[in-house]
Amino acid sequence: MNEKTKRAIRAGVILAFISIVIGLLIYSRIQAYSLAPTSTPIELRGYPLWQIPIIYLYDYFSHGVICLLFAFTMAGLIYEFIPKETITKYMASSKAIGYGLALLMAPFLTVCSCTMVPLFGGILYAGAGIGPAITFLLMAPASNILAILLTGELISWELAGVRVVASATTALLAGLIISKTPWGKAVEKEHQIGAMPSSAAKVEIVKPPLDERLWTALKFGAYLAKQILPYFILGLIIVGYLEVFLPEEIIREYLTGVDGVILASVIGGPLYTPTLVEIVLGRGIWVREGVILSKGALLSWLMGQPYDFANALAVSKIAKWKVVATYMLIAWAGSVTFGMLYGLLSGSL
Repeated sequence: MNEKTKRAIRAGVILAFISIVIGLLIYSRIQAYSLAPTSTPIELRGYPLWQIPIIYLYDYFSHGVICLLFAFTMAGLIYEFIPKETITKYMASSKAIGYGLALLMAPFLTVCSCTMVPLFGGILYAGAGIGPAITFLLMAPASNILAILLTGELISWELAGVRVVASATTALLAGLIISKTPWGKAVEKEHQIGAMPSSAAKVEIVKPPLDERLWTALKFGAYLAKQILPYFILGLIIVGYLEVFLPEEIIREYLTGVDGVILASVIGGPLYTPTLVEIVLGRGIWVREGVILSKGALLSWLMGQPYDFANALAVSKIAKWKVVATYMLIAWAGSVTFGMLYGLLSGSL
């Protein structure tokens, strides 16, 4: 068997696996099969303390494995096959197309605020305008492909849709505002020095064979799973106990209304919750028996990802503290504003 045939078989096997994953998700949607845990706090209270997280984890993964498998597989494929060089090229100005690419592509290129920092630095050093770069930085943590899928499956697709719109609006406003500030323009000028194209001969990049690219995509998906799932499982364990022991009276009294939205915006962002963990924690705190007790507070909590202190420290090394303080303030204000607005419009503040 020659090398070409081996590669074709390998590519066919990987494509068959991807097709099965996609088919399983489509089938689950057609059958209206719930991918979220079905156990209730009352049921969990009947188990010994040490069994509660075991039962909850089994309940979640027996339902959610299809969604997670699909999400990590698609994240790998998108990361491998999207032409990042083209994106960087068109984000090298402050024109509308740069912001559009930042909003549309950032959620598919990464899934966590911690991995956004080096990518943010990379596109800024490559010549991207500060406005599109900031929009790119803020968009993915709040509305990445995994987070939206899990928000829809674990909480509600309405909230997932609102999360995308609110996050995109906030990220766009932050980018536009910072691009007009003196400190934003100074950082842009600093990083664009040396980013101008040289007169060197153009080198044609030869892409690897299809089977290698497909395998790389799956390995990247596995890498993401390795990075995220330990924290995700820890979050599920915490949520299992929260759902059992957090009294609904406390939620209704302290985590609803205007105060609840502000509190959610404070603890949901600066304290830093690893990607996807904020979803299961939010579900455990604000969702009871399939009812969201405060949609406004929950949205504000979910929008906190982009302005955590841990990654702000890293970004400050690239874009200076004035830029960081500006986007953190705008992101926090967006979290509170959209949380209150959604809570009022939905009748669940």
